[in-house]
Amino acid sequence: MSKGNAIIGVLAGAAIGAAVGILFAPEKGEKTRKKIKDGFDSQKDELQHKFDKLSEQVKGKFAKAKVDLETGFDDLVANAQDTKEDVIAALEKKLTDLKAQAQAATDKK
Repeated sequence: MSKGNAIIGVLAGAAIGAAVGILFAPEKGEKTRKKIKDGFDSQKDELQHKFDKLSEQVKGKFAKAKVDLETGFDDLVANAQDTKEDVIAALEKKLTDLKAQAQAATDKK
């Protein structure tokens, strides 16, 4: 988030600089206050726009991470199911072989 902090710092510095410049300008107080208010509103709108944009980027990244996690979990479950079925099939084959060997041993006696 250092990029976000840098942007906020630059915007805050620009707003402070503009306000100080307006305060020292030789104009009536009413005009100065209007300029400060207009400058503040402009900076506020720009900062809100940047915040909204950053918020959307973060939401997008979290949504993508969620989808990736769900997909990975689904793959893991599918692989576990396949592995389970392979193990069961191998055990059933081994059991059949052992039964055949036992039957053959019984028949020889």
